Amino acid sequence: MLKAKFRAQSGRLSAMRPFWVDMRSSRVDHFGGFSPPRRVCPTGDFHMFRLSKTLIALSIALFILLVPGRSLAAPPNGSGSYDDFVALFGDFVKLRNIDESDALTDYGPAAVADRVARLRALQARMNDLGVAGWDRARQADFLAARAAMSELDFVLNVQKPWARDPGFYVDPMLRTAFVPLPVPKDMVADYREQLRRVVARAEAAQRNLEPAIVPADFVKLALFNLRNSDGVNHMHPFREVPPAGVIGWYDDLLFRAEKQQRVLVPDIRRAKQAAENLERWLLERQSQMTAKAGFGERLFDWYLKNVKYMPYTSAEIEVLAQRELERTWAFLAFERYRNRALPELTMPKTREEYEARLASVDRDIRKFLNDGFLQVPSFIPPHPQLGFNVPWLVRPQGPNFWERVQYRDPSPDHWHAVIPGHRFDGVMLRQVTHPIRRHIRDGGRSEGWALYLEEAPLQAGFYDLSKRDRTRELIYDFAIFRAARSVGDVKLQHNRVSTKEVADYWQKWTPYLDPDVARVDAEIYLRRPPGYGLGYTIGSFQMYKLLGEMKHKVGDKFDLGAFHSSFLAAGGLPISLIRYEMTGYDDEVKQFWEHEPLQAVLATR
Repeated sequence: MLKAKFRAQSGRLSAMRPFWVDMRSSRVDHFGGFSPPRRVCPTGDFHMFRLSKTLIALSIALFILLVPGRSLAAPPNGSGSYDDFVALFGDFVKLRNIDESDALTDYGPAAVADRVARLRALQARMNDLGVAGWDRARQADFLAARAAMSELDFVLNVQKPWARDPGFYVDPMLRTAFVPLPVPKDMVADYREQLRRVVARAEAAQRNLEPAIVPADFVKLALFNLRNSDGVNHMHPFREVPPAGVIGWYDDLLFRAEKQQRVLVPDIRRAKQAAENLERWLLERQSQMTAKAGFGERLFDWYLKNVKYMPYTSAEIEVLAQRELERTWAFLAFERYRNRALPELTMPKTREEYEARLASVDRDIRKFLNDGFLQVPSFIPPHPQLGFNVPWLVRPQGPNFWERVQYRDPSPDHWHAVIPGHRFDGVMLRQVTHPIRRHIRDGGRSEGWALYLEEAPLQAGFYDLSKRDRTRELIYDFAIFRAARSVGDVKLQHNRVSTKEVADYWQKWTPYLDPDVARVDAEIYLRRPPGYGLGYTIGSFQMYKLLGEMKHKVGDKFDLGAFHSSFLAAGGLPISLIRYEMTGYDDEVKQFWEHEPLQAVLATR
């Protein structure tokens, strides 16, 4: 595969890139050290070495060209219409929804092979569409649809969570135990069925998991979560002392049912026993579960290009993220100096004081948005109906990372996670009725927009107008973590560090970061589809690039609020496709037209 052109906003990044990124004989290892060269070529065998490499490259290129479904570096120029495309994508959504249902889907070899065959047929039909004659918006739709197909291809043939990840079965068990009691009478039968499905999930795990390909980190995390609170308890019902993991939550549920709804007790006991049986099964086979958790550089780069539509390789992303880590630490130093005469931010002492801070922040943000930053539509719910991200909790061990920032001033996270970030964004996306775009939700677009909304208001004057000078420091605390997380995301996928090593690294570099949040984040971004963790920082870079290009293109007539509205109106597409649609610049999408089929990559491993 030809290496993607790596461009900064105004030219190549090579001038700022460390020399080792271009060295094929060595690599950055762990956090700053170097590993020995990958290949040593004695001087006397140099020409034979070059000849061998050439023959191998030609052989691989010939093989790839013969693989069905490979696209050349141009839009398909077939006979299919846009309506044909919409119907084809509808067939794909039905296929994808089979895999998105739950862990009880049939994941036997025959069933998976059937889904792969059906997906291959849909991918082949994509190449017979007349995309070359469509306008930019419809071409962006096509590329977004192909990325969604590539993602399912990756899940079915590489990620295989049903066979590799015990957490695929453990996580839904936890949610079932959260139900408040008593369950209404007309819902008891449905809830008892949910409890029976916990038993079925545990049995499916023992049937589908393949110990030889289960990563050591994955089984450790699943066993930890079965018996331990994760310490973050995001979206968990409040308990002064959180139950001890999945099994502890079924003890909690059983205790409540014995007092409030005894009809549920037998099913709860069976569900708890199923979780304990799965724990025992995993412990008996843990010594066999030693696979690597990351997918390796080659597959990760394929995913970034063909699914995430990132215009950078993972090595280039690592350099960008490292530079951002350095920049944000420097800017935090400037902010601390700028605010040196001001009192430090304090934590609220009561729930009421915290909720008053939330309400004040929400009012200030909405006023600032409607003053030209972004018009808030009338259908957006008011505070507190729109919600907020971090509830008031008093933990015996003290607040975690998110709480240490949020309680001091909710502003940065309210911009990111509430308005006009995730919750606002979610309401906007639910208004999309477009037959393609209503099914597209790119993580880099979602998190890139949300992280952009942390520093952009600082630059646009929100913190000066609202007299929140010291809050500027919290923005860089957040940004430091996002940048460090991007570096760690690459290293995890390259199999250069373990989850413990990356969590330790994050704690070393991030103010306020506690072990629980570090561990949970390492688990989230390793077990999710690859590249989600780096989508925050790199997505924000793409936002700044698009903003700068549109300002340059429009000149003095540029309207920041109109820019934000146009961006959101494009839906949940990858930012590189929104950029193509808004600017007409095709320097990034050119590389995405050349689609390398996943089976070609797998055949060369």
